[in-house]
Amino acid sequence: MREGAVLHLKGRVLVGPDEVRDELWVVGGRVTFDRPAMARDATTVTGWALPGLVDAHCHVGLDAHGPVDDATSEKQALTDRDAGTLLIRDAGSPSDTRWIDDREDLPRIIRAGRHIARTKRYIRNYAHEIEPDDLVAYVAREARRGDGWVKLVGDWIDRSTGDLEACWPPGAVEAAIAEAHRLGARVTAHCFAEDSLAPLVEAGIDCIEHATGLTEDTIPLFAERGVAIVPTLVNIATFPLLADGGEAKFPRWADHMRRLHARRYDTVRAAYDAGVPVFAGTDAGGSLAHGLVAEEVVELTRAGLPAVAALSATTWGARDWLGRPGLTEGASADLVVYESDPREDVRVLAAPRRVVLRGEVVG
Repeated sequence: MREGAVLHLKGRVLVGPDEVRDELWVVGGRVTFDRPAMARDATTVTGWALPGLVDAHCHVGLDAHGPVDDATSEKQALTDRDAGTLLIRDAGSPSDTRWIDDREDLPRIIRAGRHIARTKRYIRNYAHEIEPDDLVAYVAREARRGDGWVKLVGDWIDRSTGDLEACWPPGAVEAAIAEAHRLGARVTAHCFAEDSLAPLVEAGIDCIEHATGLTEDTIPLFAERGVAIVPTLVNIATFPLLADGGEAKFPRWADHMRRLHARRYDTVRAAYDAGVPVFAGTDAGGSLAHGLVAEEVVELTRAGLPAVAALSATTWGARDWLGRPGLTEGASADLVVYESDPREDVRVLAAPRRVVLRGEVVG
């Protein structure tokens, strides 16, 4: 918008799950609920407004083969933006995407640095591949490089057993998490399997990605410690195809992946019912396309989350968890406008009417 321009949003502004306003104004790129002096010259947008959506597990600067060039990273970020995702927690990337912070037209990114994995126990070209004696040092390095998060690979297929196995001994991961916390960073971990979860939670981890291995034994531990999960259900949907591709070589692993997939909805619903914080993330940027956050929210409702809870997982609750503002007085005007009430049908998230980033209408 031109300098001094004012945007007037009329309709229903979903400031929070229980707070709805009739209008807001954007002045100087920031939200205000007070009518400005120049209101008569404002550009008016009508509809149902939400804070800019959050993809809490996304990878900008990464594809199925490893790091990508800046042009590809830009395309990924623009695809997310046009889908209404204006805040990304980048859950591991080997690319330097700091240049995105200087672009007013691209989403805001909270980085977890580069994945940290056990040697030859993760996807090639993605991670620092190290042994447990080096874990503390690498966690400290990524804590300093990131934006308050560090990403571990908590389990992966072990070729010696032919199934998913934990990657780190408890003592090493406990020391590493303590070091991250000392440096002011939270720690999350990729985990598919059951047995890797309790040691990570007991070591003080803050979040688990995917969390397909949650059971009635570990869900109470997550709830008691306040450990969040980001289920990435649009990614878990690919498990049967992955199992088919690996069955000839790793039949135990393939069977395990199918079982985790079959109970995925029950797992997420049980965690939510127990009070485990659940947030929306797509795992875009590996083998999945960007711009899938609306589909992930639909998946959360299929798992049994109420519509408002699924919306909160990508809006109010997610922003609060990540320490970023929503539609509050003086906050940056990062918002998405829809034709109808997303609380009534979350599928409307797939069709934004307007996308406003830093006060500018960008889509």
